[in-house]
Amino acid sequence: MLRASFWLTALLFIPLGLLLYFLPPSLAATLGVSPLWLPRVAGGLLLAWGAFQVAAGFAPDAVKVGGLAGGNLLTVAALLPAALRGDALTPAMRTLMLGLSGALLLLAVVALLSLPSRRSPSAKVEQ
Repeated sequence: MLRASFWLTALLFIPLGLLLYFLPPSLAATLGVSPLWLPRVAGGLLLAWGAFQVAAGFAPDAVKVGGLAGGNLLTVAALLPAALRGDALTPAMRTLMLGLSGALLLLAVVALLSLPSRRSPSAKVEQ
């Protein structure tokens, strides 16, 4: 039952996240997307993702590390182009976005490099 909860939650968040991430302007106009509620939805997703990362931190494994690295890299892929283009951004906001992108990229790389191997030191060697 617990696994079903995880999979059903993932089946809800993944399509929604992809839709929001790749929302075409024509669909946004059709849906009547307002800049007022879109940040609230994104904030709720970020809060849920952060809470999941806190919970996953108690028992990290390869899948959770992959999720952490993948989520961080997708966030960097969203922030970095906007920060580098930065035509309408204030210098402080541009610096903040570049710093956040750098920190998330560093955390993703550290997580991938510190992934424990499948063989634990206490595993018995077969002879």
